[in-house]
Amino acid sequence: MLQQKMIDALNKQINEEMYSAYLYLSMSSWFESIGLKGFANWMKVQFQEEMEHAMKFYNYLLAQGAEIKLLAIEQPPNKWNSPLHALEDTLKHEQHITSRINELVDLSEELKDRATYNFLQWFIDEQVEEEANVREIIDNLKLINDNTNGLFLLDRELGTRQFQPQNAE
Repeated sequence: MLQQKMIDALNKQINEEMYSAYLYLSMSSWFESIGLKGFANWMKVQFQEEMEHAMKFYNYLLAQGAEIKLLAIEQPPNKWNSPLHALEDTLKHEQHITSRINELVDLSEELKDRATYNFLQWFIDEQVEEEANVREIIDNLKLINDNTNGLFLLDRELGTRQFQPQNAE
């Protein structure tokens, strides 16, 4: 049985994951508006992954017999100065989510909540991957600098990304 402090923290994490989805959907529409459909596709896949993450927390709370409390989702920004700026914001956001996951792990240890601790291990691994993927794109954008041919090729590569659903339980 989950303690109320953990239930509240996990409900807050659902909100964090939903905001992440909103942020990436907003970025996707911005990339579409500047003609970078590959970047837009990459962000749409991010949106889908974040929705799936929110549902993992949702389903975990339900499986534990805990009450779900959906919180208001903050409005994300809708414009960036450049693709590099958008990806740097993405990295900052993923680092924020990593710190939130780490806080949840700390809380699960404090409360001796072994089930939640085990549940969160997947998210720890996922965040390492998320940050690495974004760093790679940032590195590529920095190498490209103002080279439009390079941007075109990177956009084309990002357009090939496809959503691979995980088990949302």
